[in-house]
Amino acid sequence: MLLENKVAFVTGAGSGIGAAGARAMAREGAHVFVTDRDGVAARTVAEVISSEGFRADTIEVDVTDDEALGRAIASVAQNTGRLDVLHSHAGIQIEGKLEQVTVAEMDASWAVNVRAHFVAAQAAIAPMRAHGGGSIIITSSNSGVQIDREMIAYATTKHAVLAMTRQMAADYGKDNIRFNALCPGFIDTPFNRGFETQMGGRDKLEDYISETIPMRRFGTVDEIADGIVFLASDRSSFMTGHALIIDGGESI
Repeated sequence: MLLENKVAFVTGAGSGIGAAGARAMAREGAHVFVTDRDGVAARTVAEVISSEGFRADTIEVDVTDDEALGRAIASVAQNTGRLDVLHSHAGIQIEGKLEQVTVAEMDASWAVNVRAHFVAAQAAIAPMRAHGGGSIIITSSNSGVQIDREMIAYATTKHAVLAMTRQMAADYGKDNIRFNALCPGFIDTPFNRGFETQMGGRDKLEDYISETIPMRRFGTVDEIADGIVFLASDRSSFMTGHALIIDGGESI
């Protein structure tokens, strides 16, 4: 098992990519803490993991609550004696161009897509350093390496978090704490609703995917989960500051 006896903390793990990554890390031997602002959804994911014979616990936490997020990470590290993996995944997608997005919506995007990752990573440093290192995975998007039309809040924050991830990687490499960004493309989950609205409906999004993406299909959450396990494990032990783009070639 690639993550045997490791402890992993995942935000936004109640559904979609976060849930798939949590399940995949648990199957590789990690004790996974499934966190989400929707406690019921998080518990459901943890129960599935436990029913398969793997280890998972649940914490209900809103990543925009700085104190609660930091406290949750510190508690896991203290109670288990270690923290090996942080997958800071929670995100928000607000569609629209400059004249359509309100200041409040831009602030909300920044709070979840950048600030919460900063807070989570900051809380993880001390326990990881004490244990000789760790892997911090921050979800950006392939929107962080290209420009999306009429998605100013989303694309701006996803570019920002990629820059922040690389900065932290440069600063903490000497502590053997690796920072890498996960950059998925179109994965068929409800998170795409913002893009569906912006493009004019599900049928238009499907047309875009079939006509524009070289592989001509959505990705699956399991395909992204494989990338998460890779970044969390020693298979990527000499990789830091990297943007792992998994998007069927869309950003080429």
